[in-house]
Amino acid sequence: MGELKGFVGKLLIVDLSNQEIIEEFLNKEFAGNFLGGAGYCCRYLYDYIDRDTDPLSPDNILMFMTGPFCGSTIPTSGRFVVCAKSPYTGIWGESNCGGFFGPELKKAGYDGIIIKGASESPVYLEIAENDTKIKDATFLWGKGTLETSRVLKEQSGSNLTRIACIGQAGENLVKYAIIASEEKTAGRTGMGGVMGSKKLKAITVRGKKGMFEAADPNEFKQSVQKAFEDVNQAFTTKMYGDIGTSAGIDLWNSTGEIPKKYWTLGEEWEGAYNISGMTALEKTVTRKYPCFSCPIGCAKKAIVKVGEYKTDGEVSAPEYETLAGFGSMILNDNIESIVKANLLCNDYGIDTISCSSIIAFIYYLYDNGKISSEDIDGISPKWGDIKPALKMIEKISLREGIGDLFAEGSDTIGKKFNINQDEIATVYGMEVPYHDLRANFGMAIAYAIAAPRGPCHNTCDMNTILLGTPLEEFGIETIDKYRDDLEMAIMSARAQDYRALYSSLIMCVFANPLPSLIAELIQSAIGLDCDTEKLRIYGERISVMKRLFNLKMGITPKDDRLPKILLNPLDGTECAGKSPNFYQLKTEYYKYRDWDIETGKLNQEKLKKLGLKDL
Repeated sequence: MGELKGFVGKLLIVDLSNQEIIEEFLNKEFAGNFLGGAGYCCRYLYDYIDRDTDPLSPDNILMFMTGPFCGSTIPTSGRFVVCAKSPYTGIWGESNCGGFFGPELKKAGYDGIIIKGASESPVYLEIAENDTKIKDATFLWGKGTLETSRVLKEQSGSNLTRIACIGQAGENLVKYAIIASEEKTAGRTGMGGVMGSKKLKAITVRGKKGMFEAADPNEFKQSVQKAFEDVNQAFTTKMYGDIGTSAGIDLWNSTGEIPKKYWTLGEEWEGAYNISGMTALEKTVTRKYPCFSCPIGCAKKAIVKVGEYKTDGEVSAPEYETLAGFGSMILNDNIESIVKANLLCNDYGIDTISCSSIIAFIYYLYDNGKISSEDIDGISPKWGDIKPALKMIEKISLREGIGDLFAEGSDTIGKKFNINQDEIATVYGMEVPYHDLRANFGMAIAYAIAAPRGPCHNTCDMNTILLGTPLEEFGIETIDKYRDDLEMAIMSARAQDYRALYSSLIMCVFANPLPSLIAELIQSAIGLDCDTEKLRIYGERISVMKRLFNLKMGITPKDDRLPKILLNPLDGTECAGKSPNFYQLKTEYYKYRDWDIETGKLNQEKLKKLGLKDL
């Protein structure tokens, strides 16, 4: 394969067991077939990890990877991924993050970092152009992500030094710990726990090189301009730019998409407006703070000036998932308290989706008399009261008392208290995000099958697509969101493939220029011949690669399931009485993919067509 532009061409390999640092050339075959990001990581890790690999052992490999678009002028091209075998699910672990860390890594001369082994004592990795060091981090151990970032920036002498680090939750191997990068987070599947198991507290990066060179600079410039025009004209750009991801709370309260009272309340919740985007703008939000090369700026800063939840200056404002998790899921309508919960989770370094869902599960069990205060360190979690939740965040992050159990996740809690699996809102052992599948049947596939890292709204975002953002050039159309037939299975599979493409390039799912423009950008930036049909092949290849990884980890079609608590019809909203026929959706999805629904085996001719037959 010829020269590929868009890449630096080097990976940094760090063996913490031996304290060795070497460089490795980018595998051009992997890059040409999987582009970069999560696709590249999955193909790389497939050769080194199997079902017997303990995710929290030195044998697991942690990869930080950029994509060929990262650091360019393409809209939302500043993201990076973190991948490994997940300590939470035991399958493919993937989380991506915005901010500026990814572009800075490229400026330092690397497409990615591969972390092997484990240090005996806390360390951090200091990366600069042509100079990488493993340094003692004992003085940082026990600190939160905010203080860790502040100290390392000060120590580096530059506010432009970019940081990725863990908090106390990662140090304590909480199964759903995050990696934080200056108030942006790689939030799901427990990558912070993997980093903590390696005693790696942080990575700092400061680069100086010009980082992006397009294959065809003139064509690239024109394509970028068209991409920005497309993104700027999208209604989601204005909505998320002006208000943030919380913009949909009022709408989704009426449609039933926002879950309430741990997935059991169907009626509209009168407290929704109090935690909505408009209320946040009035009460807490101060400004937007966009990621690298982002025209949208969905992320917001917030401040609480008075009261018991007063903040020390500006903090990161809670996103939709966090507002739902610490709001509607426990019937708490105090937005200032959710700012506090978000701050605690970000600083301790813990996933707000899994954490809030676990806490809401405890509220549910307590309300239904299945646990008592004596079972949970004297805590009395009652609907609408946020204070027990704030206590639990701390206990989980520090593994104190009952927090040691909660740090293992909802399924482990269920086993401890003899709770039927159908009452636990998890798939593959991970908590589902907050877009109710009864309000959009495509999300049943997104949660149970089409998200290779476990239930996810970003790796198959049918909730967004069926809201009115189709991608006809990729064969993705807006259809009735209550269909549970072959057509829904096809649209969901194609959406999964499209987002798999995004996870490799890597881009934000809020930026959706026409697929033909993405093909133009691949051609002009990287130099690979590309059109919309080749885009489909790339997307399907990356999706199937992740499925192959999970098959190697031991999953079977029986694992593609949904608990009844997510399927029981509810009353009171637009989706009242509705629930998808999941068995039918699953059958049609397998049929479209040409997978065997009894064994899980993939069609050999299809694998050959995708260039994956040897796997």
